[in-house]
Amino acid sequence: MMIGQRIWRWRWTLGLVGLLALGLGYAFWPRPVAVDLGTVSRGPMMVGITDDGVTRAKELYVVSAPVTGYLSRIELEAGDKVGKGTLITRMTGRPSAPLDARTRAEMKGALAAAQAGAASSDATLAQARRDLERAEALARRGFLPRAQLEAARTRVSAGEAARARSRAEIAQMQARLGPSGLASSAGVDVRAPVSGSVLSVITESAGIVAEGTPLMSIGDAGRTELVVDLLSREAVRARVGDPVEITQWGGDGPLHGHVARIEPFGRLKVSALGIEEQRVNLIVYFDAASAAEAARLGHGYQVDATIVLWRRPDVLRVPIGALFRGADGGWQAFVPDKGRARSRAVKVGHINDAVAEVLGGLKPGEAVILDPGNTISEGARVKQR
Repeated sequence: MMIGQRIWRWRWTLGLVGLLALGLGYAFWPRPVAVDLGTVSRGPMMVGITDDGVTRAKELYVVSAPVTGYLSRIELEAGDKVGKGTLITRMTGRPSAPLDARTRAEMKGALAAAQAGAASSDATLAQARRDLERAEALARRGFLPRAQLEAARTRVSAGEAARARSRAEIAQMQARLGPSGLASSAGVDVRAPVSGSVLSVITESAGIVAEGTPLMSIGDAGRTELVVDLLSREAVRARVGDPVEITQWGGDGPLHGHVARIEPFGRLKVSALGIEEQRVNLIVYFDAASAAEAARLGHGYQVDATIVLWRRPDVLRVPIGALFRGADGGWQAFVPDKGRARSRAVKVGHINDAVAEVLGGLKPGEAVILDPGNTISEGARVKQR
C-alpha cells in the first residue's frame, strides 16, 4: 500500500523521467547512413592518355625578307590563295637619312675643298706628264740617267692616283649631299615559294625591315596534323600506330587518328602553376574517315586528344568511386546487404578516370556504395540517399 502511494505521489516525476529516457534513446539510437549507390555493369572500356593538342599545317612555309630595305605594304590577307611564284610584295633600297643644316654646310665646305684639291692634282699631273715626255726624249739620246727617268714616271703614277682619290672623295660627298629620303629605284621581288593559302600575315605595313624578318606564312590548311605535347613519363607509354580520339574540336562526334611519330627530344616547359615539366611532342595524323571533318580545322586550332593504350568492347566494370584500399593494401568495396554495409575484396585490372575493370569479387548488377568515407565501416547500417 505504501509503495503504491509513493508511486502515485511521484507519478508525474516518473512520467517525465520516462519521456526523457525515451527521447535520449531515440536521439542516440544508431541511424542508417544515407549513401549513394552505383552498379557493377558490363560494357566497353578504354584506357588512354588525354592532353591538349594543337593542329598545324603539314608543310608550313615562312616567307622572310631577302634583303634589308623598304618593304611595300602587303595587300594579301589570311585565307587568300596564292600560286607558286605569286608576287607577295616588293622591296627597295633603304632611304637615306636627311641631313641637318649644319652638317650640310660642313659637307658643302668639304666638297669645295675637295674640288680645289682635285684641280691642283690635275695641274700637278699635267706638269708631271710634260716632264716625263722631256725625260724620255733625253733618255733616248743618252743624255739622262735611267734613275731620273724612273723618278719622272713615278711622279706621273702618283699624280694619277691622287687625281683618282680626289674624284672619289668628290663623288662621295656629292652623293651625301644629293636628294635625301629617296629609296633606290632598283628593287627585289618577294614571291610565294609554293602554292597554297596565306595562313597569316606577320608583317603587313610598309616600312624598313631587316634581312630575315618574317613576312607571312603559307601552307595548305586542308592538310593538317595534330601536335600533342605529353609529359615525358606519359609519352613513353604511347607507341607509333596507337589510335587517337580527338574531342572538343567543335563538331558533334570525335575525330579519329593515329600516332604517326614520337619526337625523341624532350623540352623543358613551365606549367601555369610554375612547375617545370619535361614535355615530348607526339605527331598525330587524321584517319581517312575523319579527313573531311578534319579539313574544317585550320592551323593552330586547339583540341583534346586521347591516345588509346588499351580498349575492350565488353568488360565487367565498377565505378572507381566505390573502391578503396583495405588494411592489407588490396582493393575493396562496400556492398549493401539487408541494410548493412559489407566489405568485399575486389580484384581489379585496368583503371581509367571513371571505372575499373573487375577481375573478381563482384558480379554484374550488384550495387556498391560510392564514396564511402570514414562514416562507413563493416556492418554499419546504411540506406540509399
